[in-house]
Amino acid sequence: MSVSSVNPAPNSTNEYYLTRQSQMESNVRSYPRKLPLAIAKALGCWVTDVEGTEYLDCLAGAGTLALGHNHPAVIQSIQDTLASGLPLHTLDLTTPLKDAFTEALLEQLPGGKAEYCLQFCGPSGADGTEAAIKLAKTYTGRSSVISFSGGYHGMTHGALAMTGNLSAKNSVNGLMPGVQFMPYPHEYRCPLGIGGEAGVDALTYYFENFIEDVESGVTKPAAVILEAIQGEGGVVTAPVKWLKKIREVTEKHNIVLILDEVQAGFARSGKMFAFEHAGIEPDVVVMSKAVGGSLPLAVLGIKRKFDAWQPAGHTGTFRGNQLAMGTGLATINTIKEQNLAQNAQERGDFLQAEFKKLAVEFPCIGNVRGRGLMIGVEIVDERQKADHMGSLPGDSQLAAAIQTACFDNKLLLEKGGRNGTVIRLLCPLIITHDECVEAVARFKKAVAEALVATRGA
Repeated sequence: MSVSSVNPAPNSTNEYYLTRQSQMESNVRSYPRKLPLAIAKALGCWVTDVEGTEYLDCLAGAGTLALGHNHPAVIQSIQDTLASGLPLHTLDLTTPLKDAFTEALLEQLPGGKAEYCLQFCGPSGADGTEAAIKLAKTYTGRSSVISFSGGYHGMTHGALAMTGNLSAKNSVNGLMPGVQFMPYPHEYRCPLGIGGEAGVDALTYYFENFIEDVESGVTKPAAVILEAIQGEGGVVTAPVKWLKKIREVTEKHNIVLILDEVQAGFARSGKMFAFEHAGIEPDVVVMSKAVGGSLPLAVLGIKRKFDAWQPAGHTGTFRGNQLAMGTGLATINTIKEQNLAQNAQERGDFLQAEFKKLAVEFPCIGNVRGRGLMIGVEIVDERQKADHMGSLPGDSQLAAAIQTACFDNKLLLEKGGRNGTVIRLLCPLIITHDECVEAVARFKKAVAEALVATRGA
């Protein structure tokens, strides 16, 4: 049945569909609770609900829609694939389309196909994470993993064990053992309570000493997994010197370094991959979201020396999604042809500068950070006392009110970070300057309204 053939109830509204959704779907659904709309159509950076209301979308499928909604190149790719007669699903059998996508994707990795090979996984980033960890354990023969506080690597059993946020973990016993968490540098909330470059230097030293100290109490891990920019953790960017030291130490001790680029990858940070800002080469790169050009796909980029799999060592029925390979290829080509990495950097610089101006007007904006079109705005309670580093307590109630007010002002975005105090923007890479100006104007209005709603001023 096509969308156009559906006959909704007379005078149906967003509420009609949301009510039906609540009756038919599990309680696990989350986005409809924060963004209560039913989408009728979408194009570029704009979404239209069933009532005809347009929203400026700065969420973009949590970063999946690198080219925005229904980009012509993506639609043409789908149409071409359907018309070609290719099967839509091939397990891991190859096709000319898969061959072209594989070559194009390898070209984006440092060293290209001379250095890396690809592994196609199931359709989600979590499956890619699971495969990467299994591979590291297979290669090294070791069993433990180092992850970082604030990191997010998925909701499956193993991936959840390596995720920092406790809300989904507290009710699930028996997660994957052997995960050791370490502190991740944070420009506004230094985990060591030092702050600034001194805090980064201390954390850089701490990691190296932890691995090399024979009295650390922790055996050598199979892998270190991290995000070069923590997304769900509140858009926290890894300092270059810290990333370089992690690469140096893991290489020295034959520990597999896994970079989770599921959200930050594909030009979102201003470079094709966020780890490129540090000039490092991971052993394994986890890709999903934008890699499939808006359709489900997960892929690992594996340094060839670490490809320790036996045939069928990790499988997945939908690893042969031909439509996603077509749209992924179209997305890579469009990013390159239109230099969207530069657009992401320029638009992101503008947005950060504008949000920092708003922070002068609204002291509840405690910190603005990120790279490219991956931006975090931390909401604080400036009426409270700052800590010894000058950081103010987060205000989760106000952050939630701002997200609601943004929705009321027809601006879609997400929250994240500790206790949900960070407003996150993941705009499509194609966003224009005028659309950025509009996003800032709507955000400013929303902050003012949220302050009145929560504080009466």
